Amino acid sequence: MYHGSHPGWIEVIAGVMFSGKSEELIRRVRRAIIARRKVQVFKSHLDSRYTGLYTVSSHDGKELEAAPIDSAAEIFRQARPTTELVAIDEAQFLDPEIVTVASALAARGVRVILAGTDTDFRGEPFGAMGALLAIAESVDKLQAICVVCGDLATRNQRLVDGRPARYESPTILVGGRESYEARCRHCHRVPRKDEDQTALL
Repeated sequence: MYHGSHPGWIEVIAGVMFSGKSEELIRRVRRAIIARRKVQVFKSHLDSRYTGLYTVSSHDGKELEAAPIDSAAEIFRQARPTTELVAIDEAQFLDPEIVTVASALAARGVRVILAGTDTDFRGEPFGAMGALLAIAESVDKLQAICVVCGDLATRNQRLVDGRPARYESPTILVGGRESYEARCRHCHRVPRKDEDQTALL
């Protein structure tokens, strides 16, 4: 954990779905609350899985109250002057301004924790996550377990009717275990238009 003489810094918790990112974010926030820090939690309004719009939820059922936002600028507007920690879940869904907002909050002395999926279903960088990883003082990249071979999973496998989603599918499709699997690089499949789907199962 980064602890400089100045209290503001940026932490990023990245990785695939089902790797425990939200769970780790919740753990850090709860520790800050125990330490009597003033905390605000935000999440993308696109994520209403499990318990709805006003909570950050992990796949294993842990929860934390959160304010839904649809732009990075909203976080900056809603962050109170006395807030010491700002936590943001599902950061990959936010616009590129999240990089500027996180930096501005850190410069103001705020500890900023962002959790997000760093690659999309194609295995390519997702939203502003690459830039956030680059500017953070602290980065934790979590892995899940590949459901096909049991190795460490670093990719999100999107499924449509049980088959791998094609490359040209929309980047954002919010879902849980019915739409996604964690897979390793070698078991991850993203068919192109001209490929035979049956060879990629």
